[in-house]
Amino acid sequence: MKIALLGYGKMGKVIERIALERGHEIVLRKSSSNSFDGLSSADVAIDFSVPSVAVENITSCLNQGVPVISGTTGWLEKYNDVVALCQSQNGAFLYGSNFSLGVNLFFELNTYLAKLMARFSSVYKVSMEEIHHTQKLDSPSGTAISLVNGIIENSAYAGWIEGKPADTKAASDEIVIEAKRIENVPGTHSVFYQSDVDYIEIKHVAHNREGFALGAVLAAEWIQGKTGVFSMKDVLNLKA
Repeated sequence: MKIALLGYGKMGKVIERIALERGHEIVLRKSSSNSFDGLSSADVAIDFSVPSVAVENITSCLNQGVPVISGTTGWLEKYNDVVALCQSQNGAFLYGSNFSLGVNLFFELNTYLAKLMARFSSVYKVSMEEIHHTQKLDSPSGTAISLVNGIIENSAYAGWIEGKPADTKAASDEIVIEAKRIENVPGTHSVFYQSDVDYIEIKHVAHNREGFALGAVLAAEWIQGKTGVFSMKDVLNLKA
Protein backbone atom coordinates (compact mmCIF):
# COMPACT_ATOMS: atom_id res chain seq x y z
CA MET A 1 0.00 0.00 0.00
CA LYS A 2 1.29 3.47 -0.91
CA ILE A 3 0.77 6.00 1.88
CA ALA A 4 0.93 9.80 1.87
CA LEU A 5 1.80 11.30 5.25
CA LEU A 6 0.24 14.73 5.68
CA GLY A 7 2.10 16.14 8.66
CA TYR A 8 5.61 14.92 9.35
CA GLY A 9 6.19 15.79 12.97
CA LYS A 10 6.79 13.37 15.84
CA MET A 11 3.55 11.51 15.20
CA GLY A 12 4.13 11.34 11.45
CA LYS A 13 7.54 9.79 11.97
CA VAL A 14 6.15 7.09 14.27
CA ILE A 15 3.41 6.32 11.73
CA GLU A 16 6.07 6.11 9.01
CA ARG A 17 8.12 3.59 10.99
CA ILE A 18 5.13 1.36 11.73
CA ALA A 19 3.86 1.57 8.14
CA LEU A 20 7.28 0.55 6.78
CA GLU A 21 7.46 -2.32 9.28
CA ARG A 22 4.11 -3.53 7.95
CA GLY A 23 5.40 -3.53 4.38
CA HIS A 24 3.90 -0.27 3.11
CA GLU A 25 5.57 2.42 1.00
CA ILE A 26 5.62 6.14 1.83
CA VAL A 27 5.13 8.25 -1.33
CA LEU A 28 4.73 11.68 0.30
CA ARG A 29 5.99 13.19 3.53
CA LYS A 30 4.27 16.56 3.63
CA SER A 31 5.34 19.26 6.03
CA SER A 32 4.58 22.97 5.86
CA SER A 33 7.52 23.52 3.49
CA ASN A 34 6.62 21.17 0.62
CA SER A 35 3.76 20.57 -1.81
CA PHE A 36 1.20 17.82 -2.43
CA ASP A 37 3.39 16.29 -5.19
CA GLY A 38 3.01 12.52 -4.95
CA LEU A 39 -0.44 12.58 -3.35
CA SER A 40 -2.21 11.37 -6.48
CA SER A 41 -0.12 8.18 -6.52
CA ALA A 42 -1.11 7.26 -2.95
CA ASP A 43 -3.58 4.50 -2.07
CA VAL A 44 -4.42 6.31 1.16
CA ALA A 45 -3.39 9.45 3.06
CA ILE A 46 -2.91 9.80 6.81
CA ASP A 47 -3.29 13.32 8.18
CA PHE A 48 -1.67 14.15 11.52
CA SER A 49 -0.97 17.81 10.88
CA VAL A 50 -2.23 20.93 12.70
CA PRO A 51 -5.75 22.40 12.90
CA SER A 52 -4.97 25.30 10.54
CA VAL A 53 -4.15 23.05 7.56
CA ALA A 54 -6.17 19.89 8.29
CA VAL A 55 -9.18 20.87 6.18
CA GLU A 56 -6.95 21.80 3.22
CA ASN A 57 -5.17 18.46 3.50
CA ILE A 58 -8.38 16.44 3.69
CA THR A 59 -9.98 18.42 0.85
CA SER A 60 -6.97 17.87 -1.41
CA CYS A 61 -7.19 14.12 -0.81
CA LEU A 62 -10.92 13.88 -1.50
CA ASN A 63 -10.62 16.01 -4.63
CA GLN A 64 -7.91 13.67 -5.95
CA GLY A 65 -9.84 10.51 -5.07
CA VAL A 66 -7.46 9.46 -2.29
CA PRO A 67 -9.03 7.91 0.84
CA VAL A 68 -7.98 9.90 3.90
CA ILE A 69 -7.53 9.09 7.58
CA SER A 70 -7.43 12.15 9.83
CA GLY A 71 -6.25 12.22 13.43
CA THR A 72 -5.83 15.99 13.60
CA THR A 73 -8.12 17.61 16.15
CA GLY A 74 -9.23 21.21 16.64
CA TRP A 75 -10.89 21.76 13.23
CA LEU A 76 -14.29 20.10 13.68
CA GLU A 77 -16.32 23.24 13.01
CA LYS A 78 -15.69 22.29 9.37
CA TYR A 79 -16.48 18.58 9.83
CA ASN A 80 -19.89 18.73 8.13
CA ASP A 81 -18.34 20.48 5.12
CA VAL A 82 -15.78 17.68 4.79
CA VAL A 83 -18.50 15.03 5.08
CA ALA A 84 -20.50 16.77 2.33
CA LEU A 85 -17.43 16.89 0.07
CA CYS A 86 -16.67 13.23 0.71
CA GLN A 87 -20.20 12.25 -0.22
CA SER A 88 -20.25 14.44 -3.34
CA GLN A 89 -16.95 12.89 -4.51
CA ASN A 90 -18.01 9.36 -3.54
CA GLY A 91 -14.82 9.26 -1.52
CA ALA A 92 -13.64 7.66 1.71
CA PHE A 93 -12.94 9.61 4.89
CA LEU A 94 -12.29 8.50 8.45
CA TYR A 95 -11.83 10.89 11.36
CA GLY A 96 -10.74 9.82 14.81
CA SER A 97 -10.05 12.02 17.81
CA ASN A 98 -7.88 9.13 18.99
CA PHE A 99 -6.72 6.00 17.14
CA SER A 100 -5.54 4.00 20.15
CA LEU A 101 -7.31 0.67 20.63
CA GLY A 102 -7.35 1.29 24.38
CA VAL A 103 -8.89 4.74 24.03
CA ASN A 104 -11.62 3.47 21.72
CA LEU A 105 -12.48 0.78 24.25
CA PHE A 106 -12.38 3.54 26.87
CA PHE A 107 -14.93 5.50 24.82
CA GLU A 108 -17.28 2.51 25.02
CA LEU A 109 -16.72 2.16 28.78
CA ASN A 110 -17.35 5.87 29.23
CA THR A 111 -20.66 5.67 27.36
CA TYR A 112 -21.79 2.62 29.33
CA LEU A 113 -20.93 4.26 32.65
CA ALA A 114 -22.73 7.47 31.64
CA LYS A 115 -25.89 5.48 30.98
CA LEU A 116 -25.62 3.80 34.39
CA MET A 117 -24.94 7.05 36.23
CA ALA A 118 -27.70 9.06 34.52
CA ARG A 119 -30.16 7.72 37.10
CA PHE A 120 -28.04 9.14 39.91
CA SER A 121 -27.40 12.63 38.60
CA SER A 122 -28.70 14.20 41.82
CA VAL A 123 -25.99 12.34 43.77
CA TYR A 124 -22.92 12.41 41.48
CA LYS A 125 -21.46 15.40 39.63
CA VAL A 126 -19.29 14.66 36.59
CA SER A 127 -15.97 16.34 35.81
CA MET A 128 -13.02 15.48 33.60
CA GLU A 129 -9.28 16.00 33.40
CA GLU A 130 -6.97 15.64 30.40
CA ILE A 131 -3.17 15.97 30.37
CA HIS A 132 -1.02 16.28 27.24
CA HIS A 133 2.45 17.37 26.18
CA THR A 134 3.17 21.08 25.83
CA GLN A 135 3.16 20.89 22.00
CA LYS A 136 -0.56 20.01 22.00
CA LEU A 137 -2.23 22.94 20.22
CA ASP A 138 -5.95 22.42 20.97
CA SER A 139 -7.50 22.51 24.41
CA PRO A 140 -9.38 20.53 25.59
CA SER A 141 -8.13 17.63 23.52
CA GLY A 142 -10.26 16.04 20.82
CA THR A 143 -10.32 12.87 22.90
CA ALA A 144 -11.69 14.79 25.89
CA ILE A 145 -14.39 16.32 23.72
CA SER A 146 -15.34 12.88 22.40
CA LEU A 147 -15.57 11.62 25.97
CA VAL A 148 -17.68 14.55 27.18
CA ASN A 149 -20.01 14.23 24.20
CA GLY A 150 -20.44 10.55 25.05
CA ILE A 151 -21.63 11.60 28.51
CA ILE A 152 -23.87 14.42 27.27
CA GLU A 153 -25.59 12.13 24.76
CA ASN A 154 -26.47 9.67 27.53
CA SER A 155 -27.39 11.97 30.41
CA ALA A 156 -29.18 15.18 31.32
CA TYR A 157 -26.02 17.27 30.90
CA ALA A 158 -26.35 19.94 28.22
CA GLY A 159 -22.77 21.09 27.66
CA TRP A 160 -19.25 21.50 28.96
CA ILE A 161 -16.91 24.26 30.08
CA GLU A 162 -13.13 24.35 30.40
CA GLY A 163 -11.50 25.26 33.70
CA LYS A 164 -10.56 23.95 37.12
CA PRO A 165 -13.47 22.21 38.87
CA ALA A 166 -12.76 23.96 42.16
CA ASP A 167 -12.70 27.45 40.61
CA THR A 168 -15.06 27.30 37.61
CA LYS A 169 -18.59 28.65 37.85
CA ALA A 170 -20.32 25.88 35.91
CA ALA A 171 -24.07 25.50 35.58
CA SER A 172 -25.61 22.39 37.08
CA ASP A 173 -25.98 20.86 33.60
CA GLU A 174 -22.39 21.62 32.49
CA ILE A 175 -19.38 19.31 32.79
CA VAL A 176 -16.08 20.94 33.75
CA ILE A 177 -13.00 19.77 31.82
CA GLU A 178 -9.60 20.67 33.22
CA ALA A 179 -6.86 20.64 30.56
CA LYS A 180 -3.23 20.46 31.67
CA ARG A 181 -0.10 20.73 29.54
CA ILE A 182 2.98 18.97 30.94
CA GLU A 183 6.21 18.13 29.09
CA ASN A 184 6.47 14.60 27.62
CA VAL A 185 2.96 13.38 28.50
CA PRO A 186 1.48 11.51 25.47
CA GLY A 187 -2.07 11.65 26.84
CA THR A 188 -4.01 10.97 30.03
CA HIS A 189 -7.82 11.23 30.32
CA SER A 190 -9.86 10.85 33.51
CA VAL A 191 -13.61 10.99 34.13
CA PHE A 192 -14.80 11.57 37.69
CA TYR A 193 -18.23 11.04 39.26
CA GLN A 194 -18.04 12.87 42.59
CA SER A 195 -20.51 12.69 45.49
CA ASP A 196 -20.35 13.87 49.09
CA VAL A 197 -19.27 10.42 50.28
CA ASP A 198 -17.22 8.91 47.43
CA TYR A 199 -16.20 9.20 43.83
CA ILE A 200 -15.89 6.91 40.84
CA GLU A 201 -13.02 7.37 38.40
CA ILE A 202 -12.22 5.83 35.03
CA LYS A 203 -8.88 6.64 33.45
CA HIS A 204 -6.81 5.97 30.35
CA VAL A 205 -3.06 6.60 30.34
CA ALA A 206 -1.05 6.43 27.11
CA HIS A 207 2.61 5.45 27.63
CA ASN A 208 3.78 6.57 24.18
CA ARG A 209 2.61 7.39 20.63
CA GLU A 210 2.88 3.81 19.39
CA GLY A 211 -0.77 2.93 20.01
CA PHE A 212 -2.05 6.01 18.19
CA ALA A 213 0.22 5.37 15.21
CA LEU A 214 -0.62 1.68 14.90
CA GLY A 215 -4.34 2.45 15.02
CA ALA A 216 -3.97 5.00 12.23
CA VAL A 217 -2.12 2.50 10.02
CA LEU A 218 -4.72 -0.19 10.74
CA ALA A 219 -7.45 2.30 9.76
CA ALA A 220 -5.59 3.07 6.53
CA GLU A 221 -5.40 -0.64 5.73
CA TRP A 222 -9.08 -1.14 6.58
CA ILE A 223 -10.45 1.70 4.43
CA GLN A 224 -9.03 0.29 1.18
CA GLY A 225 -11.79 -0.28 -1.39
CA LYS A 226 -14.48 1.44 0.70
CA THR A 227 -16.49 4.61 0.15
CA GLY A 228 -18.24 6.64 2.82
CA VAL A 229 -17.61 8.38 6.12
CA PHE A 230 -16.27 6.20 8.91
CA SER A 231 -14.90 6.16 12.45
CA MET A 232 -12.75 3.85 14.54
CA LYS A 233 -15.94 2.12 15.67
CA ASP A 234 -16.15 0.75 12.13
CA VAL A 235 -12.50 -0.30 12.02
CA LEU A 236 -12.72 -2.11 15.38
CA ASN A 237 -16.26 -3.40 14.81
CA LEU A 238 -17.51 -1.73 17.99
CA LYS A 239 -20.85 -0.61 16.55
CA ALA A 240 -23.91 -2.31 18.03
